[in-house]
Amino acid sequence: MSRVRNRGTTPERYVRHAAWSAGFRYRLNVRKLPGFPDLTFSKYKTAVLVQGCFWHGHDCRKGRRPATNQEFWNPKLDGNIARDAANQAELRALGWTVFVVWECRLSQDTEALLAYLRQLREAKASPA
Repeated sequence: MSRVRNRGTTPERYVRHAAWSAGFRYRLNVRKLPGFPDLTFSKYKTAVLVQGCFWHGHDCRKGRRPATNQEFWNPKLDGNIARDAANQAELRALGWTVFVVWECRLSQDTEALLAYLRQLREAKASPA
């Protein structure tokens, strides 16, 4: 388990590359925010959490729990899910929009995020 990374994962790098290529600038793992979001777009007050399906309990094929050693895995994975929910609620309470990009839906979720950021960019660019 010591080899499991929490930063710089392949899915996270994919999202970072897509956002950078689309012209969006971001900060990584901002320590002042709850849960240290993977990417933050301060200009748009948007936090992005790139989550692995297994570790964060997504309801998909990749998110299935192990059938063995359930006394170890169930509390661990349930704790991750509870912590994620608390961090997201805290971020929303601070006025941040939270995007969750799941590992199994990487391209669809990334496109939805970029579309949302483009809308925010256009809204900020247009005179009010």
